[in-house]
This record gives sequence, structure tokens and C-alpha cells, in this order.
Amino acid sequence: MKRQGSWTTIEVAGHACDVFEPAEARQPDRVVIYLHGRHLTRLADNAVYTGEFERHGLRVIAPQTARSWWSDKICAEFDASISAERYVIDRVLPAIAERWAVRPPLVALLGTSMGGQGALRLAFKHPRLFPVVAGISPAIDYQLRYYEDDAIAQMYSDPEAVRQDTATLHVHPLNWPRNTWFACDPLDARWHESAERLHMKLSALGIMHEYDGDTSAGGHGWQYYNHMAPRAIGFVAERLEQEQRRVP
Repeated sequence: MKRQGSWTTIEVAGHACDVFEPAEARQPDRVVIYLHGRHLTRLADNAVYTGEFERHGLRVIAPQTARSWWSDKICAEFDASISAERYVIDRVLPAIAERWAVRPPLVALLGTSMGGQGALRLAFKHPRLFPVVAGISPAIDYQLRYYEDDAIAQMYSDPEAVRQDTATLHVHPLNWPRNTWFACDPLDARWHESAERLHMKLSALGIMHEYDGDTSAGGHGWQYYNHMAPRAIGFVAERLEQEQRRVP
């Protein structure tokens, strides 16, 4: 019987992070940072994602940052002194380097829903750190939840302040992640339009990316996330390998 990898939970700077170690890691090591959605669902019991990480020999770390929206604003229910964005950059990346001796550009971002938009926004803000990114059902225009989500209202003064901080508004015409993939179910009534808008902006600027706004598998939720997981994780694995060949 083929050996299977396993999930454990570690602490990084006072916060829990789930870690996946495949039975056979690809060499040299490559690491995926998984950014969770608003409902904080973890991947340890998800056979689809675990199987794909195992198949590609990818090590994974999944920080838990509450309803931070992975922003660079202080989210009190996560941490009173560091934003989720800075936590990923200033705490998680050093932890990856210490544990696995892996550093950018061999670290990819992958996220679903709230985490999908977080992955895209982080990559467009910091493309040299995160040249490989994949977002499934990214909740890009999260200003739409301003009056429904008290965490967002605590971090931002008004919906326009949120809009100014979205992935779409962080796209730079001369500096972007080299490997970008995202997808959104056309039945996803709330988030499909903003995914289309990001796709159109990237296309107009001539920024290379892959986008699927046509595949449908249940709208917004884990049925769709699981359906798209093989493509998203396959993209991440392939592009990390390309990045490894770029490293001098």
C-alpha cells in the first residue's frame, strides 16, 4: 500500500497553522501557503485537497487568521498587533524557511473564497515574494459584505476603503505575479462579476494569467472548490517547478 502524508498543527508566533507533509516530497522542496475562507474550514479532513497535495509531493502550511480577510488591517479577532498580511510575510515565510529551508520564489499561494481573494491580493501586492498564485471562487469585491460582516466594518471605515484595497486595485501594469490562475463558477451570484472584472483588467493590460469563469459545479461552496482543486493545485505544482528552473 502506498504511504500517505499527514496533517499536524504547529504554532507560529502564537497562532495555529496546519501543516501537511507528503509521504514523498518533491525535490527540491516547494511549499504552498493555503489561505482559508471566511468560515474557517480546515483541510485536514478534505480527501480531495490532501490527495492532490500528496500526488504532487507538495508541502503545505495553512495559517488560521480568523475573519481577517487576509488584509493588511488589524483584525481584533485574529491579533491586536499584526495584520494577517504581515503575519504571512513576516512570520509564516520565516517559519517555512526554518522548517523546510524553502524561500520565495518556491512558495505559492492558494486560497478559496475569502482566501482566494487574499491570495490574489497578496500576490499582486508582492509579486516577487509570491510569483505563483491560485484562487478558487475568490471573493474579490469584498466591500459587498461590508454591512454583513462586522470584522470588515471594524477594519475599514467604509465600503469604498475596502474597494480600494481589493486585488483588482492592486494590479500594477509593470509588476505582477508571473503565474496567476483563478476561477469562479458562473452560478456564483455574488463573486463571479468581480472575478470577471479582474480577468478583463488583466487581459486589457496584457498581463498573463489563466482564468475559468465558465465551469460550473454547484456555485459557491465546497462542491465547486473540490471540483476545481485538481486544476488549481496542478497549476501550482507545474508553475513552482518552472520557478525552480528559473532560480540561479
